[in-house]
Order: sequence, then C-alpha cells, then structure tokens
Amino acid sequence: MPARFSALVIVGAFSSLRWGELAELRRRDVDLDEGIVRVSRKLAVLVGRVEVGPPKSATGVRVVALPAVAVDALCIHMGPGSYVGDGPDALIFTGAKGAHLRGSTFGPAVKWRTTVVKVGLPEGFHFHDLRHTGNTLAASSGASTRELMARMGHATVRAALIYQHATSERDREIAEGMDRRIARPSEKQDPLDAEDGDGPAENAAAS
Repeated sequence: MPARFSALVIVGAFSSLRWGELAELRRRDVDLDEGIVRVSRKLAVLVGRVEVGPPKSATGVRVVALPAVAVDALCIHMGPGSYVGDGPDALIFTGAKGAHLRGSTFGPAVKWRTTVVKVGLPEGFHFHDLRHTGNTLAASSGASTRELMARMGHATVRAALIYQHATSERDREIAEGMDRRIARPSEKQDPLDAEDGDGPAENAAAS
C-alpha cells in the first residue's frame, strides 16, 4: 500500500470497523495511549454527496481496543509531518486532497485488485473482507458471543455466531489432523530410548 493508506489497511484488518466508520474517524476518536478508537459516526456516500450520521444501530456506538500492530501503525500515521491534521476534528484517513475517503476512488488509487493478488490474497478479496479477518481473529482468540457483538457493533447474535462457528470448524479440522498423525504406524523404537529408564515398567520396578 502507498504510505498514505498503509495504516488504513492495518486498522481495517484488526479493528472490526466498517469502511464508513474508518472513513469518519477523527483525531479526537483515537486514544493512542490507551490503544482504543471510539466509534460514534459513519460516512455514507450518496448520489453526488457524502453524509455523516450515526452508525447502523445504537450498538454501533462503541469503543474498540486495538492490538499493538494497529496502534503502532496509527502512531506513525498520526505523527509529526503525517497525513493527519493537528486539530481534534482532523480526519484520520483521507484521500490525496485531504477530504473524506471514497471507496469508488480508493480501489483504483491503490490498484487494489492487482495488489491483493500480488501479496497472495485470493482474487476478488475486497476491503470489506479485512473486517471479516479481524472478526475471525477475535473469535479464534476466545471472544464470547457478547464480546464479538460489542466489538463488531451488532445488535443480534447471528453474525457473531457465524465467526464462532468458523473457528469451531477449524478446531475440528485440527483435531482430525491429530487423529491422522496418531493413526500412523509407529516408527521402530530407538534402542537408546529403551535404555532411558523413564518408561512405566522401569519406574514401577524402581519403586
């Protein structure tokens, strides 16, 4: 990613924020010392204009803790001589002219389609898929249904359960992989291992 958009991608991947929420983040919404962002508004792009309003639901107003990698990216992005103005209302992420980001111009500006393939992501990977990445990571880290709902800004459990189901399926795959390894014929025991004296029989005899 170009330097202007590097932090946007990192925060997008690990914050579970929507595009419109990221686009409307301002300096006063970010606390680097605490490693949090406060979400209270979103940007909507309508025909011929942009409109700032509340999140999709009341639960969309939330505080989200960021992992260190996202905080570090924001520290650089918001530091002296950066792309963010000094005032509390300065937008965190902007286009080349310092105005609100628009999805329709962001993709072509960063050559998104070719870039995702170049870095090994599936063809057709969209910016919104970064949010799915963050949600899945949160679920696999052990977040409860309620914790996932709060982080994602969802009022219902349906979306949270989807991510938890995905991680439980992966856990099942891991267990099945363990079964396959366990079922392999054991290699012939090394004679040196037999002389260690640490097996059950040796321990019983010694007692």
